[in-house]
Amino acid sequence: MNQAKLPSWRPGAVRDAIEAFLDAAEMIPVERRVAVFDHDGTLWCEKPRYAQLEFYQRELRAAVAQRPRLLDRAEYQAVLDGDRVAIGQLGPVNVALALAELHHGMTPEEYEARVRDFFATARHADRGVPLSQMRYRPMLELIGELRARLFSVYLVTGSGTEFVRAISVSFYGIPPEGVVGSQVGYELDHADGTPRLRRTREIMGDPNEGPAKIVNIQRSLGRRPILAAGNSAGDSQLLEYALASDAPALAMLLHHDDAEREYAYESVAESFESREPIVDTARRRGWNVVSMRRDWATVFANA
Repeated sequence: MNQAKLPSWRPGAVRDAIEAFLDAAEMIPVERRVAVFDHDGTLWCEKPRYAQLEFYQRELRAAVAQRPRLLDRAEYQAVLDGDRVAIGQLGPVNVALALAELHHGMTPEEYEARVRDFFATARHADRGVPLSQMRYRPMLELIGELRARLFSVYLVTGSGTEFVRAISVSFYGIPPEGVVGSQVGYELDHADGTPRLRRTREIMGDPNEGPAKIVNIQRSLGRRPILAAGNSAGDSQLLEYALASDAPALAMLLHHDDAEREYAYESVAESFESREPIVDTARRRGWNVVSMRRDWATVFANA
């Protein structure tokens, strides 16, 4: 493959594996050319805080200004403080249920408008740039190469489905139906004679991590991926599932080891504990470990 095709990927074993996979995919029927990407920490920066957490902090501050007694709820106080320890102790599901109440009764369109308004003004906490500039350029290049080979590309994320759908087209060219994430409940309202969907306080199923990602891929997409990319223990089953295909397959784990250009940290699942560092798991199972420091010449889309 011409170096110009993936200019932000440095020569080496990982790039060689990508090129070999892309070449082999030419012999795979188009309907089986399916690629899935985790979102936070895989396609864009998830530090120092998740974008969805910042969105809910903004929503909570607005709600508290009108209803100060909301701060009596430990879940809301933990979110406003960005206290991940407290959120873990309270239980991510319990916190998610509390946050779902903030938008109870909203239509999908009303919620999406809130999310779009957030992204129109939000800036990265450390760099001060729009969040769109915190996307990873090498991953955008890879998505482009996959599309050139007629792959269907999807996002499989632990974040809320509707939250990510609000930016999936503008950030990645992925239509709303291509986003598989954590789900909130809906009910159909005929109160004024016009049918409208409204959000409920319910969370549907488990958080979209670990085995839940595989189940939700089948429910939402109905096709098995032959390429999967992730960055945390929450993506372990996703990578295993893709690599177990009977077609040529590629499993990629992004290792955040570049404290100078991004951050250096071990990625962990949010809803469960893993037995070993995910990089150790990846090497033991033969996944391609993408070193941000070694394999990427450029990190961010704005660089």
